Amino acid sequence: MGYSSGYKDYVAGLLAGVSTVIIGHPFDTVKVKLQKHNTEAKGIKYRSGLHCTTRVLKTEGVRGLYRGATSSFVGVAFESSLLFGIYSQAKQSLQGGVQSGTPQPHVIIPSASFGGAIISFVLCPSELMKCRMQVQGTDSSVSNSSRYTSPLDCAIKTVKTEGVVGVFRGGLTTLLRESIGNAVFFMTYEYVRYYMHSQLKLASSDSNNLIDLGVGVMSGGLGGIAFWSAVLPLDVAKTIIQTTPEKSSTRNPFRILNLIYRRSGLKGCYTGLGPTVVRAFPANAAAIVTWELAVKVLGIQRD
Repeated sequence: MGYSSGYKDYVAGLLAGVSTVIIGHPFDTVKVKLQKHNTEAKGIKYRSGLHCTTRVLKTEGVRGLYRGATSSFVGVAFESSLLFGIYSQAKQSLQGGVQSGTPQPHVIIPSASFGGAIISFVLCPSELMKCRMQVQGTDSSVSNSSRYTSPLDCAIKTVKTEGVVGVFRGGLTTLLRESIGNAVFFMTYEYVRYYMHSQLKLASSDSNNLIDLGVGVMSGGLGGIAFWSAVLPLDVAKTIIQTTPEKSSTRNPFRILNLIYRRSGLKGCYTGLGPTVVRAFPANAAAIVTWELAVKVLGIQRD
């Protein structure tokens, strides 16, 4: 990343988070609804992500695809700020202030995993509210009297019925998903970025903004696909843990995945893969392009 830039790393990360939500939230809503409905033993089953999207648009319009977006904006913006800031500064610290021309796994993995573990404490409450808002829309089995009117209403009712610890339901699963997933994301991002820049330098010594944009799109998009390909089963388990109303239900992600595997096979553990992959490329490409642009504008030096 380069030299210490203090708060600027966090500002750049915050802007990346905002662009992620704008582009990716509708796909996330479809993913969550698929994970909730298609892994249950009874109730409606969607044939595909497109089938789910069509039903939401017919009954609720575009607004239905942005259910829970308020908490997502707050959570993802703050989370992204922390993730990119912590990753940048942890990486710099492990490099000892010396810039390296090539990606270093022994620096990237611990920096990304540490950042991922920290942001899980922010993401868990915001995603719990987001998921509960998302599943109560079209085709929901949640009774009208039990529905939430807003993310704040969801938070208040959750604390009243489950205590403060209730908003951290699924915390361990979120920590595992974020620490593993971000290690995979940043490894993919750094290596794709390094390889593409190396090849482009061989082809031409000129560097321009259009080339940087293309590299950002590809490295961020492929990083996002790698992230979700690695940890989607954990995300499926997290959705079930956070949206199941019974307080006594298990919160062990591996026990839940075992039950899903017995019922639906490996395909069940990857429920929502379609909209997740479709979302992953543009949302993460937007995040990286925004981040790299902010880094340039803010004058942050990078290797």
